Amino acid sequence: MKEVIIIEDEKDIAELIELHLEDLDCEVKIFHNGKEGFEYALMNPFDLMILDINLPGMNGVDVCRQLRAEKVNSPILMLTARSEEIDKVLGLETGADDYLTKPFSVRELLARVKANLRRVEIDTQSDSSASVISYKGIVIDKKKRKVSLNNERIELTPKEFDLLYLLAANPGVTYDR
Repeated sequence: MKEVIIIEDEKDIAELIELHLEDLDCEVKIFHNGKEGFEYALMNPFDLMILDINLPGMNGVDVCRQLRAEKVNSPILMLTARSEEIDKVLGLETGADDYLTKPFSVRELLARVKANLRRVEIDTQSDSSASVISYKGIVIDKKKRKVSLNNERIELTPKEFDLLYLLAANPGVTYDR
């Protein structure tokens, strides 16, 4: 069963989405406040988030930005009334994986949800091989995107982490620039 978080202040829209997601065998958790949804998402793994931008407590752009800063990589689909190109670009550049404007077609929303969940499934299958690599005090955890040396965390940029993991997962392989 897939875990989906909906952060949407319009209760009717949230309930409509929940109803359709349950038909896809998803377990849905709804929040009508951005800060509450953010705090829940930070502490609980999820497969997809459907996120409005205009929210009380904390706006959706900040929710997305802070989740990405905390290395939460689950897909985020922004569902919002903001339809200007700059709003879409901002949402996607902040870390959203998809963007859909209101009013929306339920069929299109469900198609986008299925596509994002498929990506999660493919990533999970490819991640299943050696998600933690340990060697002489160095521990690289791919799922948590954390590196530690002698139990002390080492801060890396996303590119540095990807490069380190690639090299550690393929010992003896040489790569060109």
